[in-house]
Amino acid sequence: QVQLVESGGGLVQAGGSLRLSCAASGSVDSITAMGWYRQAPGKQRELVAVQSRGGNTNYADSVKGRFTVSRDSAKNTVYLQMNSLKPEDTAVYYCNAAGVVTKTVGYLEIWGQGTLVTVSS
Repeated sequence: QVQLVESGGGLVQAGGSLRLSCAASGSVDSITAMGWYRQAPGKQRELVAVQSRGGNTNYADSVKGRFTVSRDSAKNTVYLQMNSLKPEDTAVYYCNAAGVVTKTVGYLEIWGQGTLVTVSS
């Protein structure tokens, strides 16, 4: 069974930085895309940033120029470097892996358990 394990959330002041990490455990052969979503209190979950296996990236307009997503495909790990954080970035951040293939089974997508990022003003 493949699971996503996240780390790196926490409390930071506005203008500060945090780096989130997410690693896929288990015998993974390939992952089509890995990235991050977030859900703020009272709001729907939204895309933050995603990177395909080929290296293409997609960012939410609200984080462009501040956040950077990167992958280490050999380690089945995705990172989210968050700079110039704002109070409105406060949310639970979820790691997502799409198109996960193992030797025995495939998954359309897998979600991490979420990690809380709180940005104080």
